Amino acid sequence: MSHQRATAPSPSAAQSPGSTPTLAIEAEHLHKTYPAGRRKPPVVALDDLTVRVRSGEIYALLGPNGAGKSTTVRILSTLSRPRSGSAQVAGHDVVREPEAVRRSIGLVSQKPSAAPLMTARESLVMAARIHGMNRARAEARATELLERFGLGDAADRLTRTLSGGMNRRLDIAIALVNGPGVLFLDEPTTGLDPEARVQLWAEIARLASADRITVLLTTHYLDEADHLADRVAIIDRGRLVAEGTPDELKSELNGDRVVFELLEPSAGPAASQCLAGAPGLTEISVDGRLVRARTDHGAAVITSALDLLETAGIEVGSATLSRPSLDDVYLRHAGRAFEEVA
Repeated sequence: MSHQRATAPSPSAAQSPGSTPTLAIEAEHLHKTYPAGRRKPPVVALDDLTVRVRSGEIYALLGPNGAGKSTTVRILSTLSRPRSGSAQVAGHDVVREPEAVRRSIGLVSQKPSAAPLMTARESLVMAARIHGMNRARAEARATELLERFGLGDAADRLTRTLSGGMNRRLDIAIALVNGPGVLFLDEPTTGLDPEARVQLWAEIARLASADRITVLLTTHYLDEADHLADRVAIIDRGRLVAEGTPDELKSELNGDRVVFELLEPSAGPAASQCLAGAPGLTEISVDGRLVRARTDHGAAVITSALDLLETAGIEVGSATLSRPSLDDVYLRHAGRAFEEVA
């Protein structure tokens, strides 16, 4: 099962034609700096970050570890305060109205939220009771969510005995106990096997398309953002460097990507100069033993480029041709390949 962005309800489906879509999250010019450690300078986590998330959409914050994604989620979920800037979630200011924000959201952090020595059912009942439900309502809500997330047969098992995928589904179920309109998922599939990741993707897609829950997820998986998100914000060093639908971001890049892997790293500059004479290659860049370029001429250009490199005595280990990806988008806007920093 996969998320089909074309068939999901439009974030502005309830709006009249020409109206502005309702914003579920609006963060303006967020700055956050963590204090300096011993003999270390202060760490700038967020540097003038502005994001706006429409109601009912899946919005992905994509970036490598340390980019500022989790800090953004902590601020938007009232677990941390910005040094400056402002943010509203579900119409409530995260600094002035933290209790109202917490009543409106669900949060799945990177760490498991269920106690390892409690059962799945007990974890859900406890979460419901914390949100003010009486015992009968809490138990009914727990049963409802256990069935929905395919955890009925494991309801009375200790959470420490559940698989990684089952525990992650339980975390999401706990976050949904209060029926939130906005759900934050911080690296939701980290550590999961491929099958569990796909299952969780399907559930996240259903939350947005069927339940109309606004989902903001952080991820350092390019394929996850590409597959799930209605819109993607690429963050690097606490700054927003690109934003749009995955297709919009990739369509900004002209042509396919060509990557030549050289056998000798020091040959990069010579290879770049050599390939500058290859017809059909543009945007040539060197990164160690890798020489990247773009082309509109497909595989045909690789043959001529390899001939030029061979004539120049430059040995090539491999040459690959691929369609534009979010990694290419990141490279263009951040000046380095995503795979090098993720």
